[in-house]
Amino acid sequence: MVPVTEIDSSEDDELAARLRMAVTRLHRRLRQQASGGLTPSQASALAGVEILGSPTLGALANRESVQPPTMTRIVAALEGMGLVSRVPDAGDRRIARLSITEEGTAVLSTIRSAKDAFLADALHRLPVEDRQALTHLTALLERLNDGEVG
Repeated sequence: MVPVTEIDSSEDDELAARLRMAVTRLHRRLRQQASGGLTPSQASALAGVEILGSPTLGALANRESVQPPTMTRIVAALEGMGLVSRVPDAGDRRIARLSITEEGTAVLSTIRSAKDAFLADALHRLPVEDRQALTHLTALLERLNDGEVG
């Protein structure tokens, strides 16, 4: 393994570009594996409601990096499918909070299972050494996502 100090910045730049493209392409392939009848924006928003607990529309729009009117349309569609519900805020009845329904949780579980199965099948076809390398890479990516490098 090459020590980090021996890699010049042009190699870092090239690696960053390759990593970005590889992660983007993998993300795109995973999105194509299972939709549960949802658009990518709807699936992401539904997962956001699950992660955030009981967010307001504004908090969910902020998390998803979309404008509130866009999030209103996405949530209306999810609500129409019975995947989320609006619940009045206990402290301020003018505010509605979102809650994922049991059906919404089941849809997310189905989507995640299909994506995991796709990856598990692909991993199963790799040699043991490549799977071990991916185990280490996954740990590094988790550290990058958690901001634990540098």
